[in-house]
Amino acid sequence: MINALELKVPPLALAAAFAAAMWLVAWLSPALALDLPGSRLLGALAAGLGAIFALAAGYAFRRAKTNVNPTKPQATNAVVVAGVYRFSRNPMYVGFLLVLAGWAAILSHALPFLFLPAYVAYMNRFQIAPEEHMLAAKFGRDYADYRQTVRRWL
Repeated sequence: MINALELKVPPLALAAAFAAAMWLVAWLSPALALDLPGSRLLGALAAGLGAIFALAAGYAFRRAKTNVNPTKPQATNAVVVAGVYRFSRNPMYVGFLLVLAGWAAILSHALPFLFLPAYVAYMNRFQIAPEEHMLAAKFGRDYADYRQTVRRWL
């Protein structure tokens, strides 16, 4: 039953759901709000950096003329190692995480920050692990070499 979640939820939709849930818990528990000077600016910077990182990852996929849809890694026809993929095997997901971290800072509330490790755990289990399994089967040594030289997140 748990395996039924693998590669089913588009990561952008998942990030949006996490962002909505973060807002909801902040709204439902105003007593845990934090007074963080500069949190809006810091949050906007983190979110902006995350958006740029995710867009750069999409651009690298387009440039390599390979599948961008993360729910269908079997349609990938190349291991992308250029651009932001030199720093992370999953820069789109890193970008979404940075956007969520920025959103948590903007919300200036303790509870939204707890969603960040939950996002990482979900992505590792239900998105990244199945992707890596398929890519290893499809690209063999090329993907194994890439995994040895570039971290999963950062």
